[in-house]
Amino acid sequence: MNVIKKDLFVKMSLINLTVVALIGTLMRYKIGFEFPIFSQKYLLHAHSHFAFAGWVTHTLFTLMVFTVSDQIKKPKLFNRLIIANLICAFGMLISFTIQGYGAVSITFSTLSVFVGYVYTYFFYKELNSIPSHPSSPWFKAALLFNILSSLGTFYLAYMMASKNINQSAYLGSVYFYLHFQYSGWFMFAIMGLIIHKLSAFPTFFYNPKLFYSFFTACMPAYFLSILWVDLPWFLFVFPVVAVVLQLYGLILFLKMIRHSAQDMLSKWSFPVRWLLGLALMALIIKLLLQAGSIFPDVSKLAFGFRSIVIAYLHLVLLGFTTLFLLGYMLLEGYISYHKKAIMALVLFSLGVFGNEFVLMVQGVASFGYVLIPYINETLFAVSLFMLFSLIGLVYFYRKIPRNDVL
Repeated sequence: MNVIKKDLFVKMSLINLTVVALIGTLMRYKIGFEFPIFSQKYLLHAHSHFAFAGWVTHTLFTLMVFTVSDQIKKPKLFNRLIIANLICAFGMLISFTIQGYGAVSITFSTLSVFVGYVYTYFFYKELNSIPSHPSSPWFKAALLFNILSSLGTFYLAYMMASKNINQSAYLGSVYFYLHFQYSGWFMFAIMGLIIHKLSAFPTFFYNPKLFYSFFTACMPAYFLSILWVDLPWFLFVFPVVAVVLQLYGLILFLKMIRHSAQDMLSKWSFPVRWLLGLALMALIIKLLLQAGSIFPDVSKLAFGFRSIVIAYLHLVLLGFTTLFLLGYMLLEGYISYHKKAIMALVLFSLGVFGNEFVLMVQGVASFGYVLIPYINETLFAVSLFMLFSLIGLVYFYRKIPRNDVL
């Protein structure tokens, strides 16, 4: 069939997100209760790799192809590439769960990276063959940063395979990968998607400086992730410049949103505005937290407590990336407006908020080395809440809504 497999790929996105939630729930259970099966460390590797490859990357690959599906020349090729990425993602899920970093898991991880390289090459060709659009540079930059992030993965895999691990190099590689995934690949692909959607409004106003400010900031912003290294004073200018550019980009982005606010209010449903609004709030908090991290005392305090790091990572992955992708799929009609599907989305978003709130409380308490009773059990309960809401979403996402729904 010479078309993009939209229904299959959207369904797999939601199933994969549910699998991510299932593993996260199991990890939370193992912290609070006795459960000797599976290594917590191996589960962590499986959880993070599958969240990135099976959920976010698969969904972004899919939605980006959807934006040019009417003009795409090789739909079968992109079908195969997206399926190949799914195979690699499930390969990583199983192998990391069983062996952690080993020959099989590293092989699937490496293959996943090369699938991304091939996807990037052909998607670039597709974009260059169609009329230019404000979203195009965002998609191109997103794929570029996805490739760049793989350098951290390769060095990390080398250290794991050779058993020659330097702690600073290990953390630097991890943060290199995370930064160019979170602030590069995820961020720029999402910006491309929202700009592509907003451009259909007659009130759409686009300032090219928006792209250049975030793009220029992305490289030096990596230094914000490694301020714990005690950078020489002459390198400290890079994170400062990055923060200024990001805040400037945020102002331009909010102005763009304001221009189309009336159209969004009249043409986008409340559930869509709810999910995308929460994602925007998470993005603003992310950028403000990065701005605050340029102060050495704040940075050392944040990096010194694991719960703070986990809260930040979940803020970006769940609060910004996941809520945006779910809201965008609802907006585009890939998720039905069935009453129970909408309810599942709302409950999941409340679970994300609850997760961040509990992690924030845990992080603030850790500053004073205060132990909060039943905090692990609470986090497990929140994870279970999000898991069941996603199970409901998978079940109802294509159900036909009744006339009285929304």
